[in-house]
Amino acid sequence: MFGWIVLGLVVAVVAYTVVTYNGLVAGKNQVANGWKQIDVQLKRRYDLIPNLVQVAKDYMGYEQETLQQVIAARNSAMNASGPAAAGVAEAAVSGALGKFMALAESYPELKANENVRSLMEELTSTENKIAFARQHYNDSVMAQNNRLEQFPSNLVARLGSFPVAEYFNVPEAETAPVKVALR
Repeated sequence: MFGWIVLGLVVAVVAYTVVTYNGLVAGKNQVANGWKQIDVQLKRRYDLIPNLVQVAKDYMGYEQETLQQVIAARNSAMNASGPAAAGVAEAAVSGALGKFMALAESYPELKANENVRSLMEELTSTENKIAFARQHYNDSVMAQNNRLEQFPSNLVARLGSFPVAEYFNVPEAETAPVKVALR
């Protein structure tokens, strides 16, 4: 009788370990997928920016510095790797785009251009998708990190060497509203 109890406990522990391990793997993969979804939306944004800048160049002759800042921020963000670096780089892109869009408001011919309007609508839509993808990613990170830190799943996580996932953070200094001085 005692042997059956011990065998039952061993089977229960093994079953729990397998189920928990598989849950941790699924969580890790969900975090990775969340990051890839952000990448997809950022790629879309990066593809739109040069088109918008090119169309705006003709109208914003005096604002070349702003246009160059947008392109420089985009190029820097494209080379960022990992959530921490991407958060900093994306904040710079958002700030440069915000300044660009605020300046574009002062150019009636630019606002009236159908290509510019279409590109700005696509960019706005993409920004919304990026925000949703970031939220989904951070929710996935939170769920995974909870599993990694809660007892008893943390014991299985240590055995499987699961790393703590990194949140996508925008530095506080980069979240201030963009200030634009119009001439």
